[in-house]
Amino acid sequence: MSEVVTQTQLIDRFGRKVSYVRMSITDRCDFRCVYCMDEEMTFMPREQLLTLEEIVSLLRAFAELGVEKIRVTGGEPLVRRNVDWLFKELGQLKQTTSLKELTVTSNGSQLPKYAESLVESGVDRINISLDSLKADRFKALTRTGDLEAVLAGIKAAKQAGFKRIKLNAVIMKGRNEDEIVDLARFAIENDLDISYIEEMPLGHVTHDRGESYCSSDEVKAALESAFDLKVSQANTGGPSRYYQVVGTNTKVGFISPHSHNFCESCNRVRITTEGRLLLCLGQEHSVDLRDIMRRYPGDQARLKQAIIDSMDIKPKGHDFNVQEQPVIFRHMSVTGG
Repeated sequence: MSEVVTQTQLIDRFGRKVSYVRMSITDRCDFRCVYCMDEEMTFMPREQLLTLEEIVSLLRAFAELGVEKIRVTGGEPLVRRNVDWLFKELGQLKQTTSLKELTVTSNGSQLPKYAESLVESGVDRINISLDSLKADRFKALTRTGDLEAVLAGIKAAKQAGFKRIKLNAVIMKGRNEDEIVDLARFAIENDLDISYIEEMPLGHVTHDRGESYCSSDEVKAALESAFDLKVSQANTGGPSRYYQVVGTNTKVGFISPHSHNFCESCNRVRITTEGRLLLCLGQEHSVDLRDIMRRYPGDQARLKQAIIDSMDIKPKGHDFNVQEQPVIFRHMSVTGG
């Protein structure tokens, strides 16, 4: 066994404290959203994925190194078998480690089945993807999705009692930019928050990202034509810049990897479905944590040291360019949101 690790915080070479981990637990999904997946996807063999037990051990190591927020993502995380067991185990980390917040990102389709158990397990907040309120357009954007199933999932989430529910909408010109205000109105009517996300150039897709790109400034301008927005000091630990919709409980957020780069304050890392620690969404700097876990099973000290050492290769920022072919060929479903 390795020596005991005494470090209790993760600090990169630029002095940024890493306190937030996004963990993709599956690359599979029951949707095929046009900005996330190719129409014909080849998924990873199951033996390459981290087991649920490995995921718990890995996230426990991060939580013991000062990580305060964990977000479970996919693919669609709720299609993973025995996922309810995983959330129960992760929820218990809040009692024994530095973990303060457990969250999940979902397409909403499985929430009628899982929303209640997620809250019981200790999931604090949930993000639900909703890119259109028009059934035919929703089907076109997701290729296989059913809008009514997602709306039922949102209803189930509200009834389950999460501390806060946020909608995520990826806005694309020629696809759904005419629904920016309608999506905000839906959020307001349902007492939800909403974030608008610029499309990220990850993986090969069938449309021209340069033509579909819609900046956060354009989205904000559309919203300001209908609502009074006031800068909010709200901070959920992620990259969103928030504004309060005056006269409502709703906050609107903007995630802007292109137009308002948020790298300088980056406090997060991602873990892919196969256990690769990505130090940046838009770069390939990574560490194979699955290899360490399987070569040295049960050696948490060695695992923690590898995580600590990885901070030395966390880059200063990404080089996203929507006008060029992606230099990152992994899809968002592998990366985890």
